[in-house]
Amino acid sequence: MQITYRPKGTCSQLMEIETEGNVVKSLKVTGGCDGNLKGIASLIEGMEIDEVIKRLEGIRCGRKPTSCPDQLAKALKKAKE
Repeated sequence: MQITYRPKGTCSQLMEIETEGNVVKSLKVTGGCDGNLKGIASLIEGMEIDEVIKRLEGIRCGRKPTSCPDQLAKALKKAKE
């Protein structure tokens, strides 16, 4: 499944997530902190969606109430619905 998500409240502008069954196959993010987001994409590749959500949900960026990892968790939760 291909998921396209527009994050809210972060520097990143677009997340393109590819899943197969309950596993994240790839993540590409436009905008945001390039190195950090490439690192996150590499770490979650092959990980089960529920595990990604569990690890990333609720992470904040500075004083912001959300972050790119938190927005990724929201995208995956929305896709599961």
